[in-house]
Amino acid sequence: MRILITGAAGFLGSHLADALLAEGHTVLGVDNLCTGSLENLRHLDREPRFEFLQHDLCEPFDPGRVDYIFNFASPASPVDYSRLGVATLLVGSVGTCNALGIAKKYGARFLHASTSECYGDPLVHPQAEDYWGNVNPVGPRSVYDESKRFSEALTMAWWRYHGVDTRLARIFNTYGPRLQKNDGRVISNFMMQALRGEDLTVYGAGDQTRSFCYISDEIEGFLGLARTDEHYPVNIGNPVEWTILDCARAVLRVTGSASRIAYAPLPVDDPIHRQPDISKAKRLFGWEPKIDLETGLRLSLDYFRGCVESDAEGKTPVRA
Repeated sequence: MRILITGAAGFLGSHLADALLAEGHTVLGVDNLCTGSLENLRHLDREPRFEFLQHDLCEPFDPGRVDYIFNFASPASPVDYSRLGVATLLVGSVGTCNALGIAKKYGARFLHASTSECYGDPLVHPQAEDYWGNVNPVGPRSVYDESKRFSEALTMAWWRYHGVDTRLARIFNTYGPRLQKNDGRVISNFMMQALRGEDLTVYGAGDQTRSFCYISDEIEGFLGLARTDEHYPVNIGNPVEWTILDCARAVLRVTGSASRIAYAPLPVDDPIHRQPDISKAKRLFGWEPKIDLETGLRLSLDYFRGCVESDAEGKTPVRA
């Protein structure tokens, strides 16, 4: 197949490109590079089945005939969507609409990257897909949360009213090589701080929970969902729940760092619990993660060490 990936220069998009190329497909990657990096795609420079187009998805374009679209274009980290709030809302609305229009024109199947943030600060635990969420629509996180909630509604509307063959992946915390080093997310913060010998910043008491999925497991989940006929949202995440404090301790064990843990005030609307119910993914396509957190941290260690070393030398790291 000829496959279009929007947001292809990002963490998830670049790993997805690798997986689809490994399956023998041809890939067109599109990204405006507002948060993505060409370093994530540098290893594909000589790959004849990969083409890259720098373009803003909010501006219409015609990629030519494609068979499948993976719509991953969006700032995704707190640092990025706080800085690019309007752009985040626009890519979730105008950008997603443009991508769906391409799918309709060419009869392409379509998978949209949504998020566990659709559940907000959940009152139901763990979170199953039929839970509607507890989201602050006007808080500081709303530019991301509401962008993704709207893009889900838009995707469902194009299926219902225009017959586009769509899927919705609700992504939970994902980590691994190519994760942005300073993006404000738990794993990147802790790994960089530990390897620099800095205090690990834990917000609140550290008893809030997250569920961390290693990148290779996450990509397998996307590919499994892509092969189904399911149009309603499906959680793709690791159901093993960790407190933030226990995650910090795991990072210290893996890195061997002597860093200490420091506490800071909890950010506004920071979710207290986050844990996916993945029974739907198991039932539909037999998927569940294989890599536990400490193994995934060890698999990520060389990448984050490279980031720290490159920072010390004033260089941009090559992302393995």
